[in-house]
Amino acid sequence: MNYPLYIFFGLAPSIVWLLFYLKKDVHPESNSMILKIFGYGMLAAIPTAIIELGALKSLELISLPPVFTMGLICFLGVALPEEMMKYLVVRAKVLSNPELDEPIDVMLYMIICALGFAGLENILVLFPFGGIFEFFTVSWIRFIGATFLHALCAGLIGYFLALSFLKTEKRVQLTIIGLGSAIVLHGLYDFFIIIEGSLKLAGPTIILVGLAIFVSYGFKKVKKIKSVCLFSKN
Repeated sequence: MNYPLYIFFGLAPSIVWLLFYLKKDVHPESNSMILKIFGYGMLAAIPTAIIELGALKSLELISLPPVFTMGLICFLGVALPEEMMKYLVVRAKVLSNPELDEPIDVMLYMIICALGFAGLENILVLFPFGGIFEFFTVSWIRFIGATFLHALCAGLIGYFLALSFLKTEKRVQLTIIGLGSAIVLHGLYDFFIIIEGSLKLAGPTIILVGLAIFVSYGFKKVKKIKSVCLFSKN
């Protein structure tokens, strides 16, 4: 096995999106903090995969129509643990960190964590393949698909988290809205991918474009919010 190629093509989509989103911060974060959160995101993919396998086996024991089983897998077995795990990493490692001094940082660190998560996920997805052309093809597909989705859903959560620290009386509600929206959209994306029909391509495309527009709007709005010295833990 050519492990360097697995790592290169697995991490390439995440690195490209990481460089893209880091340019949105006029006051760059320290490289050590970026690498740390990216690394925690990668590590978070391991227990998440275990949870997903357990959920998949449990759902297989339930006698339901296939479409309902697929829906439960997409929303509860995949989207829920993945989005929750990314949020928990940022909550534990970022929200009370002194380096968090601007509202936009919340969105960036959520995206950084998500791209680390997607990086390890990409590497694992590549293992069944054995050629450079296959590596490149899968890596490119995940660059414009799954990896981008991870970044956008994380940015969505980060936007509502940033608002929640400013509207403290609505902190819980805004956090739930952010997480809930990301889980629903992530679940819908996966569901559309695995079903047959016209929505197989149109559904994911609409979700990605819609999320990209919203996250871009979110960055512009959050940039206008006055900086804070330190965020308290949610």
